[in-house]
Amino acid sequence: MSSTGSFTRFYDTWFDQLNQLLEQLRIAHKPASSQDDRSHLSSLAQKIVSHHAEFYRVKSLAVESDVLSVFTAPWASSFERSLHWISGWRPTTLFHLVYTESSTLFEFHIADILKGQSTGDLGDLSPNQFRRVSELQCETVKEENAITGELSEWQDSAAEVMMGPFTDLGDKIGRLVSVVKKADDLRLRTIRRVVDLLTTQQAVEFLVAAGELQFGVYGWGRRLDHRPCSSA
Repeated sequence: MSSTGSFTRFYDTWFDQLNQLLEQLRIAHKPASSQDDRSHLSSLAQKIVSHHAEFYRVKSLAVESDVLSVFTAPWASSFERSLHWISGWRPTTLFHLVYTESSTLFEFHIADILKGQSTGDLGDLSPNQFRRVSELQCETVKEENAITGELSEWQDSAAEVMMGPFTDLGDKIGRLVSVVKKADDLRLRTIRRVVDLLTTQQAVEFLVAAGELQFGVYGWGRRLDHRPCSSA
């Protein structure tokens, strides 16, 4: 991948494929009644995780080629970029999504839960799962803050790029490449670790909810970018 233009084309194709994978997951999504059902759902969920891994593999090549262009995320809408943290979504967003989906489903099934019936969905997270989600959230916040600190240091040193010898520029750009790669690595690891601590049914619900959020933000962004400009 030699330019952000080619990466943007890759992203468009990747995004369409993600939509197709999520549609397969929506169609197949139901409480698994057999081992075959669970295996099928698990396979679909892992395909989506692998699809995200492929995105970050190709993005890494684009970052190495032209990190300054990738940092501006030209493939995203203005609205999407306004929500970005280091050229992508903030990893801790996933925890807010888990808590929101869990709360919504808990309220929806509260009558069954009060009867002692297990729903097995995100509204039925065990105390141990809540503990692990909370611990992972804390770890992720610390990593986010550390990477944000590295970016701040890089930005603070921007004046040195202008005043120092031109030979220093390569080192400065290399530091930014490292920051972006660390942010993307944290994004992918967070997806994987959240999926790993959920059951198959819960992981499917989580991935569908994450996809719907991503497509919702994408749709809003495209509509806002194409709305008519109001005259002064």
